[in-house]
Amino acid sequence: MADNAPIARSPIVPPQPIQVVDGWEISGRRSSAPLRVTDCTPLAKVIVRADQSSDTARQLGVGFGRAARDAQGALVIGSGPGEWTILGGVGSAAEIMQRIAQPEGAHVTVVDSTHGRALIRITGADGARMLSKLCPVDLSDKVTPDGAAFRSSVAALVTDVIRDDVNDATNGSSNSGKTRSYLLHCERSSGQYLLDTLLDAGAEFGIEVDGFTKPGV
Repeated sequence: MADNAPIARSPIVPPQPIQVVDGWEISGRRSSAPLRVTDCTPLAKVIVRADQSSDTARQLGVGFGRAARDAQGALVIGSGPGEWTILGGVGSAAEIMQRIAQPEGAHVTVVDSTHGRALIRITGADGARMLSKLCPVDLSDKVTPDGAAFRSSVAALVTDVIRDDVNDATNGSSNSGKTRSYLLHCERSSGQYLLDTLLDAGAEFGIEVDGFTKPGV
């Protein structure tokens, strides 16, 4: 990167050591704690609004309250009636927007909200127990399994919560071979508050900050 190139920064202050990767200032801290929280704000975030019976909705292929990866590896989330959030790799927002169907005359809105939203990932078997201290939603496997998505209050903050279990050798895995993981998506201005609150709620479970490393979601 050129010395005078702009650097993007999350609203969440990164713990030392600080690195610049793909134009973003991130933490280089690494943790193998059983419960970890990671600032994933550098990931691309695209908001789509369209009629639920439209070609755009059929292309996205994910219903309200669910999340699934598309053929390109982006995570498509049915975040509201007629509303989707697409999370992709760092710097991929323009490419995601280009492939969203917007037929002439259709009422479709596609917005890059990468820099307007904060995104946090919680990974670890105790993630549900920790979140249950802050969120009124039933986080049991029966009610909110892997791939569930909902909008609720987390620490009195309106937050999109997506269960997105991951392959993670450092944590105890479930029977599916994956480790429980949640993505929390909120307004940029609330990002630091949300992270601080999660760290406080997770103290009894040994939560630690882990630096952002994945180029994709």
